[in-house]
Amino acid sequence: MQMITDSLLGLWEGSGIAALLDIRQLIMIVISCVLLYLGIKKKFEPLLLVGIAFGMLLTNLPISGLYHPELWTAAEISYSDVLHDGGLLDFLYIGVKTGIYPSLIFLGVGAMTDFGPLLANPKSLILGAAAQLGIYCALILSVVLGFDVNVAAAIAIIGGADGPTAIFVTKTLAPEYLGPIAIAAYSYMALIPLIQPPIMKALTTKKEREIKMENLKPVSKTAKIIFPIAVTIVTVLILPSVASLLGCLMLGNLLRESGVTDRLADTAQNALMNIVTIFLGISVGATAVYDRFLSFETIKIILIGLFAFAFSTVGGILFGKLMCKLSGGKINPLIGSAGVSAVPMAARVANAEGQKANPSNFLLMHAMGPNVAGVIGSAVAAGFLLYLFG
Repeated sequence: MQMITDSLLGLWEGSGIAALLDIRQLIMIVISCVLLYLGIKKKFEPLLLVGIAFGMLLTNLPISGLYHPELWTAAEISYSDVLHDGGLLDFLYIGVKTGIYPSLIFLGVGAMTDFGPLLANPKSLILGAAAQLGIYCALILSVVLGFDVNVAAAIAIIGGADGPTAIFVTKTLAPEYLGPIAIAAYSYMALIPLIQPPIMKALTTKKEREIKMENLKPVSKTAKIIFPIAVTIVTVLILPSVASLLGCLMLGNLLRESGVTDRLADTAQNALMNIVTIFLGISVGATAVYDRFLSFETIKIILIGLFAFAFSTVGGILFGKLMCKLSGGKINPLIGSAGVSAVPMAARVANAEGQKANPSNFLLMHAMGPNVAGVIGSAVAAGFLLYLFG
């Protein structure tokens, strides 16, 4: 009987239930389940949110030994210690910390992206740049609210509406805030259909939303091949810190457009993209440890992220209105809202709002120009912030 009692006592003492001593762990488990609900039931960016939420769940279950934040907070990270003492999620997190996962995601995005609408209307680049306004406004606001400038830069990048870019910047400038910043970035990307339309209606008139734009001119195959090569050369010469992100984006696009690497393009946008997405999501979620995530700073980050995203939309629309006036009413300012880099959701929202004002209005291809320009713009903004504060 004593042996059975000792065995049961040992089983209890070695269980996670006995180690569940902090109420914050239970709160994080509930939050992860809510995020799983949003990803699965409500389909809020499910490809990444499900992985992030499950990684959050795993890391907050006691004594699982999957992730050790203390290995990543040292002044100098010892990868030999990580490989010796780390758990599964520590190993996966190496791909985040070294920037491998975000860069490979950009490779897949490039393979899926058609820069034709941008090349057919180069003025879209300006709208893509204007829609990064929220990044710089949020940077100033974050500093005013007491964040260190490095952390402020990481929070500000949420305004680019680009999850991989936010992760890429944060893992360098503020790795301790990776969890809340990544969750905020992907949540707001998923909420584009709710966040952007009220801003569009507030800043544009019905007459402006009704504007029908002329069909885009066809773009030659040669131009599509030269574009990723030229962009890589110019941007990396100016901002070397953006080389891994923008270089992978343009390589993926070159694989798509060259016509001689179809198998590689297919792998980049399907198999490789899916594998990296799983690793990225679960390892980012693992950083949301209860004693770091549940804080007043997290609430401020989420609110500043919303501010950044809203002001990026405002910047794109206001510049769209300016271009509308300069063009004599030929440009629908709604396409400026697509300058955030959430491809293709932001372009679809712009198209939907245009059709509500004028059912015969088709803005999708016109909005795709600023949309893909926003991908480049957010990567350039990331490189600039890393240059200043990295």
